[in-house]
Amino acid sequence: MSDYQAIYDAVRSRISGGNIGEAVRDIALQAFDISHMKVVLQQEFCIAAQEMQRPCVLFKPTIQADGDMWTVLLGPDPQVGIFATGATPAEAMAAFDQEFYKGKPQASADASWGGR
Repeated sequence: MSDYQAIYDAVRSRISGGNIGEAVRDIALQAFDISHMKVVLQQEFCIAAQEMQRPCVLFKPTIQADGDMWTVLLGPDPQVGIFATGATPAEAMAAFDQEFYKGKPQASADASWGGR
C-alpha cells in the first residue's frame, strides 16, 4: 500500500459519517464573520439611491471647465436656464442642486422651455 493510500484511509475514517459541507460552513463562519455586512450594504444602497435622486444626476446638465472653475448649465443659456459654478466638478454639481431647488419664475421657465 502506498503512503498516499494510508493517509487517505486515515482521513476518511476520521470524517466518515460527517457532513463535510456543514463542517466547512461552520469553520468559514467562524473565520470570516461577515454578519455586519448586511447593515453596511443596506446603508450603502440608501446612500446610492439618494445620490441618484439629485437634480444633477436626474436632469444631466452640461458640465465643462471654464478656466480654473467648472460650470454646470441646464437650459439654453445661463440667463434662462439653471446655472452654477464651482472650483471642482463636485462643488459645481452641489451648487447646481442648490440652484435647482431655488427654482425659477414660472413665466421665465415656460417661455424658454416651451411650457414644460
